[in-house]
Amino acid sequence: MKDNFSIFIVGFIVYLSVLLICAHTEKFPVALTITENLNEFNKAEDTHEPDPKNLDVFDPSPNWQTLKPGQAVPAGSHVRLNLQTGQREAKLGDEEYLPGRKSTRGMLNKHTPLFTSQELKQALKKFKGEDDTTKKDSEQGKESSQALVRSMDELKRDLAMLDLLVETDVQIMSKLLSNFSSTNTTMDQRVAALLDLEYLVHQVDNAQNLVLMGGLELVNDALNNTDFRLQKSAAFVLGSAVSSNPSVQVVALECGTLQKLLTMLATPRPMTVKKKVLYALACLLRHFPTAQSQFVKLGGLQVLVELFQAQGAECLHVRIITLLYDMITEKEMISQAGIGPHSTHQEHLQQYSDISLFPMLVEQGWCSLVPEMLASPEHDWREKALQTLLAMMPHCQKLYLQNPTLSTSLSFLQQQYQELALRERSLGEDDGYFGEILFLVDSVMVKMH
Repeated sequence: MKDNFSIFIVGFIVYLSVLLICAHTEKFPVALTITENLNEFNKAEDTHEPDPKNLDVFDPSPNWQTLKPGQAVPAGSHVRLNLQTGQREAKLGDEEYLPGRKSTRGMLNKHTPLFTSQELKQALKKFKGEDDTTKKDSEQGKESSQALVRSMDELKRDLAMLDLLVETDVQIMSKLLSNFSSTNTTMDQRVAALLDLEYLVHQVDNAQNLVLMGGLELVNDALNNTDFRLQKSAAFVLGSAVSSNPSVQVVALECGTLQKLLTMLATPRPMTVKKKVLYALACLLRHFPTAQSQFVKLGGLQVLVELFQAQGAECLHVRIITLLYDMITEKEMISQAGIGPHSTHQEHLQQYSDISLFPMLVEQGWCSLVPEMLASPEHDWREKALQTLLAMMPHCQKLYLQNPTLSTSLSFLQQQYQELALRERSLGEDDGYFGEILFLVDSVMVKMH
């Protein structure tokens, strides 16, 4: 009896289960969807991989459709297995038919990429390989950056070693002088050594060290060399060494440098050499009244007159006039202003009073030579000539008035620079360069009347 009742209960449960399954299937015929096992799918496809050219391409739509065996599915499609029918089905991806998006149906074969299972596997392997490579490169970059970070002790040690390799200016100058005086050194090498030396002696300390090392005597002796290239380079070094360096100026004067420079200007030499010699002379005389006094006594003004009138020396005219102007203004400034301690001013005043500069300027004919510069087409030459005319006015005024060419030149320049200055002002330059030259012209003309 009990056994019959148990059989009845089991049968009833099975009957209810069948009814529920059927009802569920009728109401939801395709509700059950599973994702296929990718590994099993790959294994099945690996054995019979079709040629992409011969693929039967599935044309998906927004609705589920049954896939035929061997059909290729466009990338981005959804695929499922219908458990009720046992067939695979596919449709467009959700993003393909969002509201407002233009359908790509009908264009799949032409524009949509098709991927077989083998291609998908290879793409996944490549992606994993690139990911591993990226991680490896990142680790290597981290190791490389760590290698660049060095401890402070290592940096100090390397800097200390580097400091041992750096030569001081004194060491470089010593080598240059050694090479210069060596009997095995060629003339080109000696000239190159002097040019390197000139670069260094612009610094006051290096110029003073040059004296202590005996280098100034070597340079001074090179002025007597028969090679004009060496004379030019030696004069260049000398001028740079004594420039704004009183202690070196004194040593150079005591070595007889002034006499050598005047001799070089008075004897036949290329103008390129005399240009550097004139540079060295100007540097030696600047702010050095003792040297200026000796220069006048040695006939320096007469040497400059002859150089000024020499054929082919036009390139030196403005340099000569500038040298004279600097000497005149220095003497006047020290006489008018008491700069520094009283005892120092008196000493300077006494030194400049020993220079009989103005009488010698008049005697040597500079009152008529300077006005010749006004005929130059160069504006800066005219400017320097006008400045020098004004500086010499107290001593040359009578001679200026007796010079008809000077009056004609000044009238021409006044008219020319009035036009140029007016043009400057029209451009908004009230204090322009031509206006300054016009002011000099007017000043000379006023003081001449």
